Amino acid sequence: MITQKGQSIEDKSMEIIESEIGSHPYSKDEWPIVRRVIHATADFDFAGQNMIIFHKNAIKNGINGLKNGCNIIVDVNGVIGGFNKENLKEFGNKTICYISDSNIASQAEKLNKTRAQTSMRMAASDMNEAVVAIGNAPTALIEVISMIRERVTRPALVIGIPVGFVCATESKEELQTLDVSYITNKGRKGGSPCASAIVNALFRTLKERSSS
Repeated sequence: MITQKGQSIEDKSMEIIESEIGSHPYSKDEWPIVRRVIHATADFDFAGQNMIIFHKNAIKNGINGLKNGCNIIVDVNGVIGGFNKENLKEFGNKTICYISDSNIASQAEKLNKTRAQTSMRMAASDMNEAVVAIGNAPTALIEVISMIRERVTRPALVIGIPVGFVCATESKEELQTLDVSYITNKGRKGGSPCASAIVNALFRTLKERSSS
C-alpha cells in the first residue's frame, strides 16, 4: 500500500509531467498509460507522436481481461516486481513467469532457442485470454507472435515493449501486423518498468471506471 508521503511524491511527479509535456497526440484513454510509462522511466520521449502505439481495442480488451481475473504472463520476474500487488489481489489475477524454471535452460538448448522463447512456449496453455506483458526480451515477443500465428494461443492483450538492440524494433513492428490487441512502442526503448507501468495503468483505469 502506498503511503501518504509516497502518494504526494507521485502526485507531484504527475504534475511535473503534465506541465513539461503540455499538449500531446494521445487520446484521453491512452494518455494515462503513456504518462505512467513516463513516470516509471523519466523518459519524455515516450510522449512523442506514435512512440507508444495502441491497437484500437487494446485498452478495452486489456481492462476486460484484468477485470475478469485473467492470467498475466510475463517474460521476466522483474515485470512482476513492478506490479501493484493490491490490484492483483483485488481482481484475482495470477502472474506467470517460467524463465527461472529448472527445465527451461536445458529445453532451450535442445531447441536452439533462448530461455525467454522457451518460457513463453511453456506458458501457451496459460496464455489464452491473458494479458501478456513483455518488457525485457525481444525473443519472447517473437515467440508469442509465432504462437498467435500458429493459433496455439490467443491472448486478450499483448503488451510488447522489450528493450534492446537486437530484434527489439523488428519484433514490435511484427506485432503490429497481427490481428490481436496490442500496446507497443517505436524503436529500441522499452524495458520491464514500462511493461509493469502499462499493466498498473490499465488497473487504475479499471478501478476508476468501476467506481464511477
